Amino acid sequence: MKQKAYARAGVDIDLGNRVKATLPQLLARTRRREVLGKVGGFGGLFALDVRKYRQPVLVSSVDGVGTKLKIAFAMDRHDTIGADLVNHCVNDIAVLGAEPLFFLDYLGTAKLEPRVFTDIVRGFARACAENRCALIGGETAQMPGFYRAGEYDLSGTIVGVVEKSRMLNGAKTVRAGDVLIGLASSGLHTNGYSLARRIFFDRMKLKPTSYVAELQNTLGAELLRVHVSYGPLIQALLRKFNGAARAAGACPIRAFAHITGGGFVDNLPRILPRYCDAVIRQGSWELLPIFQLLAAKGGVPPDELYQVFNMGIGMVAVVAADRAAAVLKFIRARRHKAWCIGEVVKGRGRTRIQ
Repeated sequence: MKQKAYARAGVDIDLGNRVKATLPQLLARTRRREVLGKVGGFGGLFALDVRKYRQPVLVSSVDGVGTKLKIAFAMDRHDTIGADLVNHCVNDIAVLGAEPLFFLDYLGTAKLEPRVFTDIVRGFARACAENRCALIGGETAQMPGFYRAGEYDLSGTIVGVVEKSRMLNGAKTVRAGDVLIGLASSGLHTNGYSLARRIFFDRMKLKPTSYVAELQNTLGAELLRVHVSYGPLIQALLRKFNGAARAAGACPIRAFAHITGGGFVDNLPRILPRYCDAVIRQGSWELLPIFQLLAAKGGVPPDELYQVFNMGIGMVAVVAADRAAAVLKFIRARRHKAWCIGEVVKGRGRTRIQ
């Protein structure tokens, strides 16, 4: 059969259609009752049940996974990167108290590889199902000459909802004396990979396939650990601790900060009043081996480490001091590692690493 002109130019529409035909089966786990229509339309349809809310506020976020993709390419492993993207986006809206409703993805590549595409979408679907988030659509673009062979780029958009009266706003609720509870990360999550790659590959001369004794793992496998989703835990915490207290106007959980790009230094000020500082106590939590290695071998000043990497803490909860022990116990009972890592003090809206 003669190859079509567009396929000879590098864009195989027929191959794309065959690969996308598997989507309904892959996405079946992510379907919610509010989803209308089917995957593949010009737009995804989601019928928000407004009867559940007095004043529903839609919360959206868009992101990518940065140069973590370079590790996936080097390891030729693509089944985790989609979950990274979903979980990152879920966390970004969870800090406002929002539950995820639906997610849309974008994949751009030089040539569509069916195995790679399927692995990526499986990661999307798995994470969406775990977060009760519908995957209602996306876009796959074949752009020969734009990307290197075997490489691609990903981005994702999430939309969630929160009752207006339950929306978290640390600038209004956080106060001096509150306790900072840090929730463990699985590793670098999706930030700091450009610096980490320079340290591990250029400075230390390691390869993604190198076995590193300190990690008890290959470097590539360690760097591909999936970004933790804190969304379900945050929803459980808000129901448990802020539900009844809200009527009294004294919610013990004040705010959350997702420790992503900018680390502690840039993310905690986003939820602080201008007259408060967040004090982070180094050594108050278990430092994962990968961060110990980065600190020991990277030649990076400590202050910068805490601005680039999450240093083992992927989410920070700001909690009233008198309920901190109860909140910590609740988190640990759900098998999340967590520690009291600092406190809020009077200041000027900054993070202090001590």
